Amino acid sequence: MTRFRISEAARLLAVSDDTVRRWIDQGRLRAADRAGSSGRQMIDGADLARLALELGESAPETPGSRTPSTARNHFPGIVTAVKKDSVMAQVDIQAGPFRVVSLISAEAAEELGLEVGVAAVASIKATNVVLDRPGARDA
Repeated sequence: MTRFRISEAARLLAVSDDTVRRWIDQGRLRAADRAGSSGRQMIDGADLARLALELGESAPETPGSRTPSTARNHFPGIVTAVKKDSVMAQVDIQAGPFRVVSLISAEAAEELGLEVGVAAVASIKATNVVLDRPGARDA
């Protein structure tokens, strides 16, 4: 049976240690004292996986995802780097604890207005990363 410390669980769920402790106090997540660890709480991996699925299902709709898409993995974040030449652009997005890098045409990067500091959504299906700019179509 795999068990995780509170800090490990927080990192896996992309929340703070305090949030995990609150969920334990509220009964949303179960924790058991680790034998011989002076009261250190451990979380069962299966229980953590259950909560991760619950959180994923109840997550609010990703901004800019009103257009139907076959991509199911959406990572909202902020653009941290754009490197362009005359044909291609490399766009880096920090989506929570994840760095997502996409290679797109320089023309697409220009059309989306992708530059450091703007919000963007990386939509991932298989090996393709599709970028979207929330609100860019509405403006």
